[in-house]
Formats: sequence, structure tokens, C-alpha cells
Amino acid sequence: MGTNLTIGKAINAGLRAAMEHDPKVLMMGEDVGKLGGVFRVTDGLYKDFGADRVIDTPLAESGIVGTAIGMAMRGYRPVVEIQFDGFFFPAANQTFTQLAKMRRRSAGKLAMPVVMRIPYGGGIGAVEHHSESPEAYFQHTAGLRVVTVANPEDAYWMIQQAIRSDDPVIFLEPKRRYYEKTEVDTEASIDEVTPMGAARIARSGTDCTLLAYGPMVKTALQAAEADTEHSIEVVDVRSLAPIDYPTITESVKRTGRLVVAHEATLTGGPGAEIAARVTEECFYHLESPVIRVAAFDTPYPQSRLEEHYLPDLDRVLDGVDRAFAY
Repeated sequence: MGTNLTIGKAINAGLRAAMEHDPKVLMMGEDVGKLGGVFRVTDGLYKDFGADRVIDTPLAESGIVGTAIGMAMRGYRPVVEIQFDGFFFPAANQTFTQLAKMRRRSAGKLAMPVVMRIPYGGGIGAVEHHSESPEAYFQHTAGLRVVTVANPEDAYWMIQQAIRSDDPVIFLEPKRRYYEKTEVDTEASIDEVTPMGAARIARSGTDCTLLAYGPMVKTALQAAEADTEHSIEVVDVRSLAPIDYPTITESVKRTGRLVVAHEATLTGGPGAEIAARVTEECFYHLESPVIRVAAFDTPYPQSRLEEHYLPDLDRVLDGVDRAFAY
């Protein structure tokens, strides 16, 4: 029997397990300590592990990430929280020019086991800079691993896998799904669960592959259920860098069609790279072009417009219909 947890609570439990397993694991970020984070994801860790391992920082993202790089060079495994996705950019220089390149720069002599937790995506009625989907920036940067979760089971295990990685990991948390609850097998072994870099078949089907990750996986599953005319296979990408192309292309070769859905903007988004790669590897299996369903190429709107901006059930189903129109 498992334990019923929300995604937020599952990440909390995974962080706790990692800190108990390795005394070199520590947390840093704005309000992660006494407050327990704005989404309460680190709630209780300060009380149980103390101020030396759960560290409240100043409002200085570049300082947070820069400090984490130095601590990783000294053998620690820092887990830093960027409070909201749009707050990341002051730390872009530290992340892209230092964190991502340090292991290669040192010819492998320096591990860089830094996990950067970032709540991302929209759907919570927030103000400007609180609802971004910046995953393509990280995915484009060689040296970073980029993962995202769509359910509590993955949240619990993948945060622990990320912390054990000797490469820096961008751990994207879909904030509008934080409070969705399912059963989590907390008694399994970390060596037995699905590897962090592997995609997952969330729903089997035969007519079309619907690819999603993070907050869009639930929408994709709803679309597959709503489409009673076709058998839709839903693939949860889980890892955006590296991408598990063997699982994706195997699915597309079976179904002959691919629709990719994500909250990030259309142009230069993760779906563009996936579409290009699948077209190269599955050209003679495709019955239609790869269809992308994404946010519009505009800045994130005011909260009262976000339900029109974010891809929803109808837009995903329209994408599926376009795939079958050929």
C-alpha cells in the first residue's frame, strides 16, 4: 500500500528522504526555511534539520545560484529554490556560463550536483513574472539536465534522483498541479523506479501519439479520454534534457501521428525540437505532419486572460483533429 500525497507533499517527502540519506544535502532559497516556501513545499524541513541545512537567503537569485556552485565544488549537494519561474533571470549568467559548464571545464574533475527547483507555468491567477514557462532556455543549454513532473509518484522519486545526480539538474514543478493527490509507493527502492531521464507511457493507444509534460499531461489525458473516435496514446516526456527519443519514436512508429502540447510559447519551444527530430527518424511512418499545440507567441497575459492563453482541452483536441485531417 502506498501513501496518498499531493505533488507538493511528495516533493517535500522526497527532499526529506534525501536529507536523511546524505548529510551533504542542504536547501537554500527565499523563504524556504521558517516559512516553508510560498507553496509550503519545504514545510517542516527547517524545524527538523536546522538553519545550517535549510537556509533562508536574501532576495538575490544570482547569489543563491553562485553560492550553490561554490558549495558543490566543496562536496555539498545544494538544492536551491527559485521562488517563481520569472525570478530566475537574474541568475541566468551564473546558470548558463558557470553551472552548466563547470564539469566540462574541469575535464570532469569537479562534479556539479546542484538541483534548481523552479515552480513554473500558469493557471494560478498570478501577476506578472509568476507564470512563465522558461524550459526552452534550459533545454537549449548543454550541460544542464532538465526534468519536470506530472504526478506525485514522479515528484517523490525524481527529486531524489536529481539530488543524486553529479550533473546540475533543473527541476521544474508545475505549480497549478501542486495540490493534486494520488498514491505514492514510498517503500520502493530508488534503483527500482523509472529512471529520471526516461519518458513514460501514461495511456496506451493505437491511432495517434499525444506528447506532453508537466502541467499539460493531465490535459492530454483528458483529451485522450474525450476523443471517443480515436485511440490516443499519451506520452509523458518527463525529461526535456536529455529527451528519451527511443520511447517517443517507438510510439510514433506504432501510431503514425504525433501531437505535441506544452504551455511554453510555440516558436522555438520544446515541441519544435521534438517535431524536427521525430520527422527525421519517423518520416516514413508518419501519416501527417507533427502538430504543435502551445501558448501564443506573446508575453504572458494578465490573469483574467490566461485561460485563453494556455492550451486547454479544446485546443488539444483541435490539434488531434488537425493530425487526422491529412
